Amino acid sequence: MPADQPTIVATSGGYRYGRRTRLEFNSLVHHAIDLSGVHGRTPRLTFVGTASGDQQFANHWMVQAGAVAGVTVTCLDLFPMPSVDDVPGLLLDSDVVWVQGGSVANLLAVWAVHDLGPAMHAAWQAGVVLAGVSAGSICWYVGGCTDSFGPELRPVTNGLALLPYGNGVHYDSEESRRPTIHALVEQGTLPLTHCTDDGVGLVYHGTDLVGAVAEEDGKGAYVVERSATGVTETRIDPRRLPEV
Repeated sequence: MPADQPTIVATSGGYRYGRRTRLEFNSLVHHAIDLSGVHGRTPRLTFVGTASGDQQFANHWMVQAGAVAGVTVTCLDLFPMPSVDDVPGLLLDSDVVWVQGGSVANLLAVWAVHDLGPAMHAAWQAGVVLAGVSAGSICWYVGGCTDSFGPELRPVTNGLALLPYGNGVHYDSEESRRPTIHALVEQGTLPLTHCTDDGVGLVYHGTDLVGAVAEEDGKGAYVVERSATGVTETRIDPRRLPEV
């Protein structure tokens, strides 16, 4: 059963160290699965590791994490070629598509070559929950800031724009993120921008932000927008998700 409306969960988190495996799914991944509405069968999650170059060890860790969580994980690789004949069909057959962090600039370039934008849009419209962390968050928006080009953060503005906002990730853990986002919004390089501390996710129904959720205590989400005096930042206190 797909989600009852187009849903995106954009995060700066989702994983934790496992007891017997390298990774386990933390509360944000489980929340994305819950929002898909799946019941009566094993959830299906497609993991897309493009932003990190489809590293096989990352695929292995995610499959292991899925086994611990009772989730079937299928990895969609694009290096050296797509790993399935029917990429749009794989996405449509998923309950959740989870996109890994890494280089958002490279992710968007490779996705463009393989025309994944329309396939992602179709899956979103069909009720597949689109989700991800870091680069896998920014990709759903107009853009954000990134270290894809070097150590100094630079803007990226060619996101899929399913969500008509900018996006800032790792807002509390990388000190240059907040001032860079503020400057890009003030300059008009980014539109109104939604940001997340580590461990926080933003939930959208259609293009409407309907809430913020967290897998850690004391974290926040933020709305950054231009104002008559420059830039204003409004904090959103997220709802704490249960431990899993």
